[in-house]
Amino acid sequence: MSNVMDLPAAGDNDTEGGAGPVGRTGTPAISVRSLLKRYGTVTAVGGIDFDIAKGSVTGLLGGNGAGKTTTIAMLMGLVLPSAGSIRVLGTDMLRDRHKVLHRMNFESPYVDMPMRLTVKQNLTVFGRLYGVARLKDRIAETAEALDLTHLLNRPCGKLSAGQKTRVSLAKALINRPELLLLDEPTASLDPDTADWVRSHLEHYKAERGATILLASHNMPEVERLCDRVLMMKTGGIVDDGSPADLVARYGRATLEDVFLDVARGRGKAAEDRAEEAFAEGGTQ
Repeated sequence: MSNVMDLPAAGDNDTEGGAGPVGRTGTPAISVRSLLKRYGTVTAVGGIDFDIAKGSVTGLLGGNGAGKTTTIAMLMGLVLPSAGSIRVLGTDMLRDRHKVLHRMNFESPYVDMPMRLTVKQNLTVFGRLYGVARLKDRIAETAEALDLTHLLNRPCGKLSAGQKTRVSLAKALINRPELLLLDEPTASLDPDTADWVRSHLEHYKAERGATILLASHNMPEVERLCDRVLMMKTGGIVDDGSPADLVARYGRATLEDVFLDVARGRGKAAEDRAEEAFAEGGTQ
């Protein structure tokens, strides 16, 4: 499999953004303030704040129902927030998302492309939607990079799970996005295919200088790919740090242990308090 070639430098058209972790230009790739989403009486996302630096890989972790997918959907402009603000690549997504959508993309194994269309037809449709220049050449380049050339004329419904994932990734990279949003990108893949996808994402990030926001339940994947992790629970961000920092903070051996602590409301600090309370009770 060949590598992604001839990728332009990232960071064009920067404008001012919010405070917090920032990239080389001093402007966050994503800046979120008081972001809230309610569905009737249910709060899916409860007024969160965060900045994501350009050129970084950030993990968005949490159990089912924590608010990860809703947050990503709001960042993409697919779901309107109930309150709050979102700036992506310096653009107000609530007013001017049309100005920046061609600079970002999304990938998830849970979102199927039309099964009756061939791989080439699907990439052509999405390439046109994103206004990709020299689309025929770009499809050929992307197919070669993702080992899809021999599958271009096959209907997507005739592909294996691993092949569908590579096609989904091709769709996500067809416009050379500066910002890539990923929702469980390696779910249900065998270890070899999943490792291949992670390696390609690492290569793309290095070549493009892209920013990646990754929602995943695969803790080794997050530890490998992410510079930073945002931990979500019941619609809020409950912790924030590098994988190594979080492991040390919770006094655990792995990020999976940290995830379980957050999900179950436990942790080394809570255990220490319980032990202290028990010791104090035993001395009375």
